[in-house]
Amino acid sequence: MKTATDTHADVRTAPSAASTFTSSAPVRVTVVVGSNRTGRFGPVVAEWLLGRVREHDDFEVDVVDVAETDLPTTFAPTPEVTAQLAEITPKLATAEAFVVLTPEYNHSYPAALKNLIDWHFHEWRAKPVALVSYGGLSGGLRAVEHLRQVFAELHATTVRDTVSFHQAHASFDDMGHLKEPSAPTAAAKVMLDQLAWWGRALREAKERRPYGG
Repeated sequence: MKTATDTHADVRTAPSAASTFTSSAPVRVTVVVGSNRTGRFGPVVAEWLLGRVREHDDFEVDVVDVAETDLPTTFAPTPEVTAQLAEITPKLATAEAFVVLTPEYNHSYPAALKNLIDWHFHEWRAKPVALVSYGGLSGGLRAVEHLRQVFAELHATTVRDTVSFHQAHASFDDMGHLKEPSAPTAAAKVMLDQLAWWGRALREAKERRPYGG
């Protein structure tokens, strides 16, 4: 015989059909390409990265490329800026998770990436962020560690595992293919599996209790 306590426990734990569907729906991920330098290597790495994200069954994918934006550092809300934000901001706002691709310039990440981040606030909150980097000897890892601090301030959570390309130019051939794809592909799977878990976990948490931090 069930007691009143048992009945209440059943009510609390039994998932509704709607919540089950929401939990199993793909996580909406926006990939942010973080360099706008002339002659940048970013598109080569981005193409490989997008391939890994798109082949992952847990994701729906969108892209924001800082090279296609021209947001001023003055934060002046001009008509031109408003028009740009009308294209960029919805891709961030509707995302449930992010993959940020950054090079390392002078031991940190690019100014254009920081500017894109700073133009937004609520769009990052209570969402997971995976970080992929490329560079010279460090593989961009110093830029990654700086970005962790930035996203923590924005109430986002960065996943533990990353993908980094040390001596990135030498890692890809002239056709943009990785010369030795095994290790980066395996690392990407681990990172994206973590991102999917966090994306769904935070989705479910916010459905039960909106984030108010």
